[in-house]
Amino acid sequence: MSALWLMSAYITGLYDPLRNTTLEKTILRLIQSGTIVMVVYLLIFFYTAPKILLPRGIVVYQVISGFILITLWRISFYYLSGSSRFKRKVLIIGAGWSGKTIAQAILKYASHQYQIIGFIDDDPELADKMIDIPVSGEDYSLDNLDPEAKEIKKIPILGASQDLISNIVNNEIPEVILAITNDINTATFRSLMDCKELAIDITLMTELYEKLTGRIPIEHIGDNWFVSLPMDSAETSLFYAYASRIFDIVSASLGLAVLLPFFPIIALALYLDSPGPIFYSQERVGKGGNKFYLYKLRTMVPDAEVGGVAQRAQKDDPRITRVGRWLRKFRLDEMPQLINILKGEMSAVGPRPERPSHLVELDENVPFHRLRNAVKPGMAGWAVVNFGYIDDLESARMRLQYDLYYVKHQSILLDLIILIRTFGQVFLLRGR
Repeated sequence: MSALWLMSAYITGLYDPLRNTTLEKTILRLIQSGTIVMVVYLLIFFYTAPKILLPRGIVVYQVISGFILITLWRISFYYLSGSSRFKRKVLIIGAGWSGKTIAQAILKYASHQYQIIGFIDDDPELADKMIDIPVSGEDYSLDNLDPEAKEIKKIPILGASQDLISNIVNNEIPEVILAITNDINTATFRSLMDCKELAIDITLMTELYEKLTGRIPIEHIGDNWFVSLPMDSAETSLFYAYASRIFDIVSASLGLAVLLPFFPIIALALYLDSPGPIFYSQERVGKGGNKFYLYKLRTMVPDAEVGGVAQRAQKDDPRITRVGRWLRKFRLDEMPQLINILKGEMSAVGPRPERPSHLVELDENVPFHRLRNAVKPGMAGWAVVNFGYIDDLESARMRLQYDLYYVKHQSILLDLIILIRTFGQVFLLRGR
């Protein structure tokens, strides 16, 4: 039972702080987790020998008691962490786009961990002013400086660089966030050296943003590119390369073995709903820019792309057939890609592979987009479980932030987390 709770919590994102910024969201995920535990337990109970399991009724009592206890714990946590005495005080150096971006990220995703005392900025026009930070709405990282938002938080400008130390001492601040992504002037540099002498933590905006959101803020990297961008990937490690490849082969083989008996039924349903080929292939770009053909079950009407011009699937796309829509919800249309994994063209986890024609546009318009090709593309991905699908350049920029985070932090543990959350999305019918 404990293993089921742990697995369901990862599937629903109960342990993900980015998805549980309010008590209401936490309770919703608790309900989802409890439902999964009951369904899976009862399935196991009816399809295995009952002698080795607990009675059926115990799962109901366990889920109810677990829900009550975890809810009480989360309520206590939100109450205690909401107190200013438990928050870490910070000053943000720089009240420009980057400063507003990290302030918004803290307010949206880590308001229980940090208390923003104010900004430090050398612009005389900002002296003694209040900076409006939208807590709701789109993130600053990809939006303009004045997005529409229902909730606004005002943060004061406390002075210029020469006032940094006095503000730190007066407010007992243990950490400053450097949100200046280009050249630092002499006054700011001296103030930062004073901070080091006082043992004050200095955190780069890009690093904290990455920690809070699971994304790399490509619009704010500036002169810190060598720190923020993934210069190496885990695939350069022999251990990860071999372990990942063994896992890919084993998982793809098992997946094909499980799905093969159901293929005739799926194929018949596809053909009866929309006569035509069962499979189709598309040219995609993989690691190092190498091209390959990706295999999928056909879920759209034949000749869905008029004139052979590449088109992205849209939400509620009319080209998708009735059976194809259900296959997409369960992501069964992607199962033939297990063959791509066995061939070594893809991995179980990685950035989703792009079509060559789309890639040209994205590489030209989205900064650092080519870094996605530093690793093998995958069936499941960090961007897919956190963001979903892309429809335009703006969503492609957001997806890239997640993809670069994965490339930078690629590991066996992260791969397992992504796969668990992917199963959760399949269970909740979140495919498109």
